[in-house]
Amino acid sequence: MAGACTKVPEDQEAHLHEDVVEEILSHVPLLDLVPASHVSTAWKCAVLSSHRLLNRLEPWLMVHTQSTRPPHATTTRAYDPRSQMWIEIKQPPIHYISALRSSHSNLLYMLSPSMLSFSVDPLHLKWHHAAGPTVWRVDPVVILVGRRVVVAGSSCDFEDDPLVVEIYDIESRVWDTSESMPVVLKYSAASEWLSVATDDRSLFVMEKNSGKMYAFDPETKKWGGPYDLRSNDASVFSYAITCFQDRLILIGLDGDAERVQGVKLWKVNCETFEHEWIGEMPPLFVEKLERESDPLSSAGVCLAGNVMYIYNSSMIEEVIMCEFVDDGGCRWRSVVANERSVMERVVITCSEVGIRDAHMALVAEHKRFVAKFCDINGGESLVRVDTDRLEKS
Repeated sequence: MAGACTKVPEDQEAHLHEDVVEEILSHVPLLDLVPASHVSTAWKCAVLSSHRLLNRLEPWLMVHTQSTRPPHATTTRAYDPRSQMWIEIKQPPIHYISALRSSHSNLLYMLSPSMLSFSVDPLHLKWHHAAGPTVWRVDPVVILVGRRVVVAGSSCDFEDDPLVVEIYDIESRVWDTSESMPVVLKYSAASEWLSVATDDRSLFVMEKNSGKMYAFDPETKKWGGPYDLRSNDASVFSYAITCFQDRLILIGLDGDAERVQGVKLWKVNCETFEHEWIGEMPPLFVEKLERESDPLSSAGVCLAGNVMYIYNSSMIEEVIMCEFVDDGGCRWRSVVANERSVMERVVITCSEVGIRDAHMALVAEHKRFVAKFCDINGGESLVRVDTDRLEKS
C-alpha cells in the first residue's frame, strides 16, 4: 500500500538509534557528557563512542590566576578546544605557600624554604605537600620525572653550591641529592633562562639563548651532554623545548628580542639529536603573540596529547594552539586567554581531560561543580551541575 510505513526490525532500529545518539553527543561539551553517561549502559557506550570516533577530546588549556595581594586568591579557567568554550572552575582555595608556578605542561607547584606543594592531576583537584628541600633557592628548575620531583639550581648566594640538585621521591616521601648541574650553567641555572622537558625517564635542560642542552637521569643521578640543538638557521635567537611522543620538539624564535619575525618548529631525535623540519607558525598568529610593551623575547610552551600551546611568557594574553596532525604537519588556532590586572600572576598548564577526570571534578568537595561557559563570541551563561545523583566510580 502506497505511503504505508515499513516496520524496521528491532535490531536495525536500535542500531539507528545508537548512531543518532552518538552523533548528537559528539557535539555536547565534556562536562555535560558525564551525567549523560550515567543514564544507562547504552548511553555510556554512546558517550564513549562519540568522543573516541566522531569528535575526539582535545587537551584543555588551563589558566591559573593568583593575586599578588594577601590572601593570594587563585582562580582557574579552562579552555576546551573540542567545544570551543571557556569553563570557570570553582573549587576550594589553594593554601598559599609562595608564588604559584608551572613546569612542563601539567606540573603546578609552590616552593618555599620550608615546603613544597604540587599538583599533577589533570584538573589539579589534589595537592601533595612535602617538607621543602634542604637548600634555599630563588627560581630553580622544578619538574616531575616519573615518580620524582627534581629541583635544580638557583640556590641563594649564601649556599655553597649554586648548581645543587635535589630529588623528591613521591612514593617514599624522601629527599635525596645527586650530581650537581653542569658548571657551564652556573650563571643561567634558573627557570627564567632555561627551557625544560621530560619524557618521564630523563630531564632535558636547555639554555634558551645558546640552544645547548643537557640530559639528567634521576635513576643514575648523572648528567649527560652538552648537546647542541641549534638549527642551521642563524636568524633564530631563542629556543624552547618540549617532548612529543618519543621526540623533542624544538621551538625557535626568528628575528631578535625587539621584533620576532617567525616561530619555527623541528622534531629532534633524542638519541642522535638530528633535526627534522615540522613547520612554521603563520604570520598572523606570530603578531598575536607580540605586544609593543611586551616583546616576545622567549616562548612559553606546554604540551599534552597531540596539542601544544605557545604563549608570550612576559604577558599571557593570547595563546596559540598547535595541533600535530597525522601527516606530520600542524593545525594552528588562536585562543584569547586572559584579561589580567597588574596585581595578578598568571600561570599556564594543559591537560588531557577525560570522562573520568570530569566525573571526579563533579563529585569533589561539596559534590557540586559550578562552571561559567563562555562561547567564542563572548556570550556567557552560568551552568550548575548537580552531582548528587552521580555514582562515584
